[in-house]
Amino acid sequence: MENQENTTQHEAPQEAPQTVPPVANEAAADLSRRDFVKGATLLTSTAVFAGAYGALGTNYAHAQGNGRIKIGWVGCGGRGNGAVRESLDAAPEMQLWAVGDAFDKAGGSRNGVKNDAKYKDKVDCPDERCFSGFDAYKGVIDSGIDLMVHATPPGFRPIHVAYAIEKGKHVFAEKPFGVDAWGVQQILAAAKMADEKKLSIVAGTQRRHQKSYIETINKIKEGAIGDIVSGQCYWNQGGLWDRGGRDKYKNDMEWQMNQWYYFTWICGDLVVEQHLHNLDVMNWVIGAHPVSAVGMGGRQIRVQPQFGHIYDHFATELTYPGGVKVLSFARHMDNTAGNVSEFIQGSKGTSNCSSRIWVKGEKEWAAPGGGRDAYQQEHIDMINGIKAGKPLNEGVAVAESTLTAILCRECSYTGKQISWDSLLNSGQKLFQAKHEWGPVPTPPVARPGRTVVNRVDVSQEMIDELKKQGDAPKPV
Repeated sequence: MENQENTTQHEAPQEAPQTVPPVANEAAADLSRRDFVKGATLLTSTAVFAGAYGALGTNYAHAQGNGRIKIGWVGCGGRGNGAVRESLDAAPEMQLWAVGDAFDKAGGSRNGVKNDAKYKDKVDCPDERCFSGFDAYKGVIDSGIDLMVHATPPGFRPIHVAYAIEKGKHVFAEKPFGVDAWGVQQILAAAKMADEKKLSIVAGTQRRHQKSYIETINKIKEGAIGDIVSGQCYWNQGGLWDRGGRDKYKNDMEWQMNQWYYFTWICGDLVVEQHLHNLDVMNWVIGAHPVSAVGMGGRQIRVQPQFGHIYDHFATELTYPGGVKVLSFARHMDNTAGNVSEFIQGSKGTSNCSSRIWVKGEKEWAAPGGGRDAYQQEHIDMINGIKAGKPLNEGVAVAESTLTAILCRECSYTGKQISWDSLLNSGQKLFQAKHEWGPVPTPPVARPGRTVVNRVDVSQEMIDELKKQGDAPKPV
């Protein structure tokens, strides 16, 4: 749950604009991750504060009372640490109010921010507002916050986001917005409720806030490359972190929570947790989600038991409305060609979606550049929208991008062509048990032609059976 680093902290290739021409991209994917932006634009007038708070609504009672926007931080891994600092940098009135994590690390994470001279005056989080355990998110949300910054592993996101919106809190949540069809349905319902309550849901899909992407995609939508006919997107890189096998931990749940990337019920697999970024760009530039997909994938390199049951490569053909085809590739294998990018072809020209447009007979167009770091900009955009009384709600868009990624996974896992509607309405819910420390089964590796969409990775019956057998460490 709210325990470990989201792999956004480990996505070795930085999602920077690609500048190669529109041919098979050979760009190396070994680019650095984000640097924290130093400082944010400062508001200096208390009159500005007063005017802004007037638009915040009844859910902003706390902020109006002390001139602060109270942040509740859920998920104390590396990505959470980055996101909460970016949120604190988004405006002078931001304040860290409560912290929660499944493991007993909230207080230490709070101290890490508080002991940074940059934030020492922005932390008001006593020990009684540091929560641990699987219900820590409730303690944080119910403590009087205005905004939740959420960076748990993805499997917990639908539950936590839905609870925050129900309680009238704004939400910044890392991507993806779930790992199965059930989770996507929860987010879609929460997004509708957020609109009704005038609440924000902003996601860690930073490309949507990156100036060069916005300018390039706006030109495409204005007709710069004509009608879109096809596209390609990639997330190919080496392997990720590894925190070891089952024998290092007290019980199965502790192991899977620490090694969360390698279990679909909590991560979604690499095509959902990482490649979602590129698929999100495809949906954005095309202006729709796919209607079906067919693909293949497998587990060829990461085959040891410590790597759970996920795949290490995927290849998918997505069909969009009007017959537009998009090819999607995702891979985690060391010593292989790296590529993190998106491309689109139109009836008149092509684009890398991020910064360049090529039209035959015309000079190459390049985005002017500039703008803040997109990881910081997404928080600034969120806070500006809240203060202006025009909250951003990206819930539907990112829920659809999440289901797009799940569609890629499921057509590879099952070997079937799968439609959007059948997946969305499948009722797929991978984890159907109580969240508690103790035994948890390792799901089998998916076998195309045999694995089905409407399956359960972890059920209470499975856990109860393991309890009968005892929860001794298994050899790896």
